[in-house]
Amino acid sequence: MSKTILVTGATSGFGKAIAERFAKEGYTICITGRREERLAEIKAALEKQYGVKVVTLTFDVRDRKQVEDAVSHLKTQVEHIDILVNNAGLASGLATIDEGDIDDWEVMIDTNIKGLLYVTRQVAPMMKACASGHIINIGSTAGNVVYKNGNVYCATKFAVDALTQAMRIDLLPYGIKATAINPGMAETEFSIVRFHGDEERAKGFYADVNALRAEDIADIAWYCASLPPHVCINDLTVTCLTQANSVYSIKEAERVKPA
Repeated sequence: MSKTILVTGATSGFGKAIAERFAKEGYTICITGRREERLAEIKAALEKQYGVKVVTLTFDVRDRKQVEDAVSHLKTQVEHIDILVNNAGLASGLATIDEGDIDDWEVMIDTNIKGLLYVTRQVAPMMKACASGHIINIGSTAGNVVYKNGNVYCATKFAVDALTQAMRIDLLPYGIKATAINPGMAETEFSIVRFHGDEERAKGFYADVNALRAEDIADIAWYCASLPPHVCINDLTVTCLTQANSVYSIKEAERVKPA
């Protein structure tokens, strides 16, 4: 029987790359996002290239009713969900706590925390019924160390870390794994979203930095998911070579060259 993975926020970046990686391994792929046209394009490409079943669900993880309806519909399409990847997340704005845009704060809290909870609340009982499953939450190095002007975004990613730990404890009797993957600087649409569509500013953020790629995180997700049943990676933090943590990084030009 084919295994099934549900990936939220799969229209670009980590989510799209993870869907592609698991399709390559023959999984049934369930992808979600707000951009219906983009989901349809990904579905067509994966089905053509890998011959797998792809189910698309268009909804906003911030809307509890949309989440409930989408997962109810999904139950009519697939028998079970073996892996849930809570990838939908974002940063919005970059400002000090006293000058932050409250609308930005609410978007991040509603997406990164409440959205993750809404989806997990619907999917976890399905896994419990099978006494197996794996929940992979995409966190961030920002959930390990707070950086200047990152305040609320960092807080949401600290919450993802706490919730992953809680999932591991609460679901332990049911043989369900819970893993947090915490990427550092990665060149995706992340900074474009953070800077509200300012592509030039986003580009400058990654200038002369050999940042992580979405495919790197997809490979890590596959590694975590393909380990023997008795092995669970609880927490994994990954950065590019020129980054030490969410605070300290250097440019490629600053690297010491061999003598």
